[in-house]
Amino acid sequence: MVLLSPIKDHHSERRLFVRRVVVSTVTAVLLLGIVIARLVHLQVVEHELFAEKAQGNRVRIEPVAPIRGLIFDRKGRVIAENLPAYQLELVPEQVDDIDDTLERLARLSLISGEDIPRFKELSRSGPRFRPVTLKFRLTEEEIANFAIQRPRFPGVDFKPRLVRHYPDGPAVAHAVGYVGALSSDDLRRLDAARYAGTSHTGKTGVEGSFESDLHGAAGYRHLVTNARGRQIPGDSSQLLDSLPIDEKPAPGSNVYLSIDLDLQLLATRLFEGRRGAVVALDPDSGEILALVSAPSFDPNLFAIGMSTAQYGELANNVDVPLFNRAVRGRYPPGSTIKPMLALAALETGATNLTRKTFCMGYFMLPDSTHRYRDWKPEGHGPVDLHDAIEQSCDVYFYEISQEIGIDNMHDYLVRFGLGKKTGVDIGGEQAGVVPSREWKRNNFSNRDDQRWYHGETVIASIGQGFMLATPLQLAAAAGALATRGKHFRPHMVAAVEDALSGERTLVVPERLPDVEISNSFYWDNIINAMHDVMQGPRGTARAVGTGAPYKMAGKSGTAQVVSIAQDEEYDEEEIEERQRDHALFISFAPLDKPRIAVAVIVENGSSGSRVAAPVAKAIMDRYLGYGDDAVR
Repeated sequence: MVLLSPIKDHHSERRLFVRRVVVSTVTAVLLLGIVIARLVHLQVVEHELFAEKAQGNRVRIEPVAPIRGLIFDRKGRVIAENLPAYQLELVPEQVDDIDDTLERLARLSLISGEDIPRFKELSRSGPRFRPVTLKFRLTEEEIANFAIQRPRFPGVDFKPRLVRHYPDGPAVAHAVGYVGALSSDDLRRLDAARYAGTSHTGKTGVEGSFESDLHGAAGYRHLVTNARGRQIPGDSSQLLDSLPIDEKPAPGSNVYLSIDLDLQLLATRLFEGRRGAVVALDPDSGEILALVSAPSFDPNLFAIGMSTAQYGELANNVDVPLFNRAVRGRYPPGSTIKPMLALAALETGATNLTRKTFCMGYFMLPDSTHRYRDWKPEGHGPVDLHDAIEQSCDVYFYEISQEIGIDNMHDYLVRFGLGKKTGVDIGGEQAGVVPSREWKRNNFSNRDDQRWYHGETVIASIGQGFMLATPLQLAAAAGALATRGKHFRPHMVAAVEDALSGERTLVVPERLPDVEISNSFYWDNIINAMHDVMQGPRGTARAVGTGAPYKMAGKSGTAQVVSIAQDEEYDEEEIEERQRDHALFISFAPLDKPRIAVAVIVENGSSGSRVAAPVAKAIMDRYLGYGDDAVR
């Protein structure tokens, strides 16, 4: 008999169903547990992290540049300040196509096409959140033009900023320096956090050397933004209640200079139409009272930004206005070194106060037919050391040069600060050259060129040949003569002031090793001779100093630019202007208690006593309170 199986096995189906329900329930419970655990992890364990990320979607942290410190002269008059202006800025992370954006801005004449490569480099070299300034000062017309086009330029906007401004412009350019736009090299060199939001940095002069004091430290602020990253208009303070407190920027320190603005402006006016430099300082402290290089330039052009073409015009100018002649220009000092060499001759026994030489207008070395000419063709006749300084007799110094020797010349001139950097507190200074046998061996590769010749000693005795000095070095040397050997390092910054507390830190003058002369009477004789240069009966600059209401001392100098053959005469009218001699003058006053020492160089000015001395005299008059140009 065949048994038939049932159509459905209810028992088996029930067991299968129960198993499936159990598995589904367990799976659902596990999955729900995972979801709950993840939610707990996200909302409880990592709440702060994701809350901060959520805030980042609607809040932008924007760096706030510090206010740059001000620069004042010694009387508290503003030399460098900050003025409000609108700048055109681009934030790289908010711009999809930087190349296209820059091209379109150029077509609107908002930026120069020549500057596009530089803007591209800047946008890629720094953090993408850091704004790149495209134009530092927008006109009202440019602001209106861009405002219409702004929706087409996401990530580009104009912002109110403070722009550096120099009220006296070219008059202070080489002393104070200037600020310029941050370059890619600056971004790599400077602290990114400290300079966040900053578009400029000090480049030269005080602005560059005291950048760390003047700049300050950046702060930041939180901005509530929309989906496009633009700030939500209106009061968003309630939305920011839960955010960290903004960090305020620390303003830069104010800097007070030893510069006297009256002297600075006067010296600038006196050099109008000329090339050269003037440096005036206080011989008892080394404080620089005036430092002018001519021609100059307007530092405001660098602060507001200039095109490549504008910079090229400055850089390629034949008169090199960007070159700081006062600290970088190296010139043959000419006869201005004669007072210092006279002291060296007295100390080494190469001459004495009574020795006389007969000057016939030229000097010849033994066994030589070459004539070393005096500036006065007919000669000075019999002269002693005092006469040789007063009348600037070259022949006297030619003669004693062989007894002094080039190495002794070097040693004594270096003591007065020549031949080396003074260590002034602004950058870019060049060292001069005071030659010696060792110097020549170290600076020439050819053995014959390394040999020192007697004729080179002769021309070195009147500050020619290899000898070079900067106007600043000559002013420092004049100060050492004025104080009878006391020597201070020249400096321009007198004090640094905390912008918040008003506390000032004064710069203490740094005294350098004295110029030691064994007999104080030597100082008396040399300084009296320098006095007679300006106020004696036969002084080379008596036309300038005679009749002055105070006693002064000085020494003129003339430095050849081109050589004159033995049988040729120097005719100023027939020589091309740029080939004429340089005119030099050093001076100090008052004679009994000097308060100011001055060095003047007029390029191609021909005569130190006729051209450079009046400039020095006018500066001393003004500082000491005499004449129509007296300082008030």
